[in-house]
Amino acid sequence: MKTINYGKQIEALSKIGKAITSYFYLDDVLNFIVSITAEVMNSKICSLMLLNEKKELIIRATQSMSENYRKKQPIKLGQGIAGLVAKENKPIAVYDVKKDPRYINREIAEKENLCSLLSVPLSVKGRVIGVLNCYTDVPHEFNEEEINLLTTIATQAAVVIENAQLMLKTREIQEELETRKLVERAKGILMKHGLSEEEAFRKIQKKSMDLRKPMKEIAEAIILTSELEK
Repeated sequence: MKTINYGKQIEALSKIGKAITSYFYLDDVLNFIVSITAEVMNSKICSLMLLNEKKELIIRATQSMSENYRKKQPIKLGQGIAGLVAKENKPIAVYDVKKDPRYINREIAEKENLCSLLSVPLSVKGRVIGVLNCYTDVPHEFNEEEINLLTTIATQAAVVIENAQLMLKTREIQEELETRKLVERAKGILMKHGLSEEEAFRKIQKKSMDLRKPMKEIAEAIILTSELEK
């Protein structure tokens, strides 16, 4: 691993802090964080894993082009290096993952020529939401400065990710409310043509399933047709 450029470190932290206002989609935020981290840490492969509802870590972003690495199976909390990092909320540095019995993807490590690993938790107010991993392709002893640097990046990134997830949930709630309003309007239109409220809803629902389109689009079409007939 090359010497860390601390000018790039400051720039990276600044960029990550601004990422939430620069990218609309969560995946874009995650890919940006991975790209910046790999550059600053001079890492062969950098990956970002998030905990899902089953408390499993899944890869959500990596700059690696390897399909073997990208398609790694989910890791349970406490399983493997990343699982331990997430469970204990503490960084773990490994000199050679191919020789560490805790590492569970040694076959992929062999194929991709992965050697040393530094894995740190993505934590917000003491709550772990995932891990950030950096690999080298040659043996490397991660020093305290490198561990502190990646931990700082992960802390900043975790806040950005948490905010992006909250924004996503807000957009989903707004979308759901908008859909409900449109469906109610469409139901009212159909009810004027003699259908009961339940029949009107079932009609919209069936058309949505038949055409494989969201109910929102069906409702909008009914409303538009009604307005054109006026």
